[in-house]
Amino acid sequence: MPETKQVRVTQIASAAGRKPGQRETLIGLGLNRLGRSRVLAATPAVRGMLRKVAHLLRVEELS
Repeated sequence: MPETKQVRVTQIASAAGRKPGQRETLIGLGLNRLGRSRVLAATPAVRGMLRKVAHLLRVEELS
């Protein structure tokens, strides 16, 4: 079974004043506060969500 790559995502900017779709994307990623981090599987769906709010996040590739 192939091992799934993972990414650590940390919110570095506020969602206040952002478009509703960006706020909803952060919530979908499990982020709703500055400094909060999550480790997520690097699936195409998650990558698309990260791209949508990339300016609000710091993304680190995990091995």
